[in-house]
Amino acid sequence: MSVAAEPGRTKPAPVVARVPADPAPSVQPDTGRSHEGSPSESDLRDPLTGLGNRRHFNQAIVQVLASIAPADRAALLMIDLDRFKNVNDTLGQTVGDALLRLVTRRLQQSTRGSEMIFRLGGDEFAILLRNGVDAEVLADRLVDVLGRPYLIEGQVANIGASIGVAAVTENDATAANLVRHANLALHSAKAAGRQRWHAFEPLMAQRADTRRGLEIDLRKALRMGEFRLVYQAQMNIQARAVTGFEALLRWHHPTRGLVPPDIFIPIAEEIGAIVAIGEWVLRTACAEAVNWPGNPVIAVNVSPLQFEDRDRLLATVHRALSTSGLAPDRLELEITESALLRQDRGILETLHRLRALGIRIAMDDFGTGYSSLSQLMAFPFDKIKIDQSFVRGPAAGAGGTAVVRAIAALGASLGMSAIAEGVETAEQALMVKTNGCTDIQGYLISKPIPGDQVLEMLRTSSLGTVSEKGLES
Repeated sequence: MSVAAEPGRTKPAPVVARVPADPAPSVQPDTGRSHEGSPSESDLRDPLTGLGNRRHFNQAIVQVLASIAPADRAALLMIDLDRFKNVNDTLGQTVGDALLRLVTRRLQQSTRGSEMIFRLGGDEFAILLRNGVDAEVLADRLVDVLGRPYLIEGQVANIGASIGVAAVTENDATAANLVRHANLALHSAKAAGRQRWHAFEPLMAQRADTRRGLEIDLRKALRMGEFRLVYQAQMNIQARAVTGFEALLRWHHPTRGLVPPDIFIPIAEEIGAIVAIGEWVLRTACAEAVNWPGNPVIAVNVSPLQFEDRDRLLATVHRALSTSGLAPDRLELEITESALLRQDRGILETLHRLRALGIRIAMDDFGTGYSSLSQLMAFPFDKIKIDQSFVRGPAAGAGGTAVVRAIAALGASLGMSAIAEGVETAEQALMVKTNGCTDIQGYLISKPIPGDQVLEMLRTSSLGTVSEKGLES
């Protein structure tokens, strides 16, 4: 279940947004230990906010679940503040601490005395309800209240809150599962765009278990030889010929079958496995492409994570070229816009060093992220790849055509070729050609094929006539 705060909904009495910075709520004095092994009051309190800390939370949730009647249906809200780190980094820790105290005040003002509020650490909070009948109503109110502006020492801070809600079920009343379910719901809310709440659903646990299994299998997939490369042709419109191929990674799982790249690649990036996988892709693609007739370019995607160790990336590229014997000008590395946002100077320096080797550099999926002229002007890319969403799908049509035209014109003015991805029909091919694209890629030209079929394609020129591809004006 997904609910974001909606305008026009009836809300409980609002909390005033302009709240002056206030001292931390009162903290009970340390009374010492009542008996050996028993924690003191200060051991259970967060010193900044005066709320119960994680240790107190762990004790309280066990006690509540052990003492409530089955009909009470205890519930847990896990709260994560959105954009808090940005405030802390830009306005300073003093303002960040004051903001956490104001968040605490709003939490206290939005709840009844029977709810227990905890700060688990950083920008994480939890609310434990003995009777969770109104848990979702409270979550909806908190998304609204915590998302209102904060005025702190003359500075306006804007944050939000993502919330996961879970309730005890008759067949599952353990503290560990209640926390797990609330965290899964929280993760779902954040993945859906943040500043919203999600209630736990059993499917979330199933997905988490599946993902965990994929993570375990992915860590050994490279060692077990389960990856394969396929290649998709790229055609130059003016020359009416295939001039290159993009290497695409496929994972053939021994029991799950073919796992889609949009499923396993984000996991590989999250667990750090993408670096070793990316190195294997580069070595394999170069080794296969060196045998292709006509000297077509081979395009290989590079993950932003691979740029974090610049020397390793440069060494990997140099080794792949020298071992395979592939000419540097036949290798094209594709990077995404997000890579440039990570560490501009370091990445630009690395790109220039790669360019010095004779390698081509392409900007991948341009137009889908933080596209800006400054990014294109920061480095002399050889090619801009226009994302397929502007060629087909919901973003296509008049709006997509305008975007294609603008990007192609921008590329031409900067001396960069523009290739449209996802071209599947003759009409789409004609559209991107008419609007300035120099190259196309997609199922109209060829589906992704194994390396041995690339050889056959290039030897027999089995692309059909130009008229069949819709490239005649």
